[in-house]
Amino acid sequence: MAQLVQQNPSWVSLLLDIAFDVDDPISSRACWVLEFMVKEHLPFIFPYVDRFVEKLGLVHLDPSVRPMAKICEYLITSYFLKSSTHTRNVLTSSHLEKIAAACFDWLITDQKVAAKAYSMTCLSLLGQKFEWIHPELKMVLEQNYALGSAAYKARARMVLAKLKSL
Repeated sequence: MAQLVQQNPSWVSLLLDIAFDVDDPISSRACWVLEFMVKEHLPFIFPYVDRFVEKLGLVHLDPSVRPMAKICEYLITSYFLKSSTHTRNVLTSSHLEKIAAACFDWLITDQKVAAKAYSMTCLSLLGQKFEWIHPELKMVLEQNYALGSAAYKARARMVLAKLKSL
């Protein structure tokens, strides 16, 4: 399905409509397709980035949150690559703040570890742009560390070590 969307980039709009019908279980499938499409062709989501970040906080089904968090990781990682001026031209400070808010929500709510891990990556990078993020991220990770799974703890240790070195 992702290949079909890649061959017809105008379908991204329809896919977003389905993905953001957040109470319908089929929306999770649309989120997965979006993730696979964005992995291969990140620029295909650029014309729709306003809608994507505006509705990001509405996503709540477990199978939908993980791919949306991964899409955020793709966007933020690309934004902070030195060679990726196109992504920096598309994502505004407002977009970045909304992604940060969604990532913090996923980090502090009862989500699967993958969504939390992707959120940690996004927030550690976004802290380079917004100085308030790193202290908040550190606090959240330290508070939730004892209750986290082994995978959560491993990623949290890695992010905390990176934050300490900054």
